[in-house]
Amino acid sequence: MLQDKVCIVTGGASGIGLAIAESFAKDGAKVVIADINEPKLKEVGERLGAAYMKADLSKREDCKALVDFALERFSKVDILINVAGIQTVSPIEDFPEDKWDFMINLMLTAPFLLTKYVWPSMKEQGWGRIINLNSIHGLVASEFKSAYVSAKHGLSGLTKTAGLEGGPYGITVNSICPAYVRTPLVDGQIADQAKTHGISKEEVVEKIMLQKAAVKKLIEPETIAEVAKFLCSDAGKHITGSTMTIDGGWTAG
Repeated sequence: MLQDKVCIVTGGASGIGLAIAESFAKDGAKVVIADINEPKLKEVGERLGAAYMKADLSKREDCKALVDFALERFSKVDILINVAGIQTVSPIEDFPEDKWDFMINLMLTAPFLLTKYVWPSMKEQGWGRIINLNSIHGLVASEFKSAYVSAKHGLSGLTKTAGLEGGPYGITVNSICPAYVRTPLVDGQIADQAKTHGISKEEVVEKIMLQKAAVKKLIEPETIAEVAKFLCSDAGKHITGSTMTIDGGWTAG
């Protein structure tokens, strides 16, 4: 299914991005990984036999350089998966303005720019798949996450617009909106919350993180990779402009 498809994965050195890069490479895709963590990026790239490039995707020039790198190496881009992101928790009145700029650039402007830059290649070949790793916070809000929620809501809008524009050219654009996924970032949040509230890590997951969900279990990164793979398959060719919700029932109520 993915044999010889050229796939760019941002944030591919750890967490969800790593799971996607591993899964797609295993299925024969020619994976291009981008990440800011150069040592980890190098280790993953060499282990998977993937092309890799250190990139700060909050910078416009790095977004352009990443797509140019993929095109120079493989002459095309078939799949773009935007994963790179961070989360900062802070009340609006205390939120650093430069941190807001950085997060919006990384999680909303970068997916737009990368989409713009891969578009001509996908349009020329009449086939393309763009997947934006969104979040449940692209659908609902939580307090103290103004930049993160704003970026993810914007990403939902970008996904819908690009899906409409890409349809005539065989390009589908979708976003995946999971609840909490078991990643190093989330593991660190769990440990901090357990210490702050004086409760076990299991209670943090059930009573704080997934309080609104029916299924009180973290999602595994491999699950997200399988959904991404489905969206790139023939079975997913009529799905575009959608937000694939994987939230354990969070938004059902």
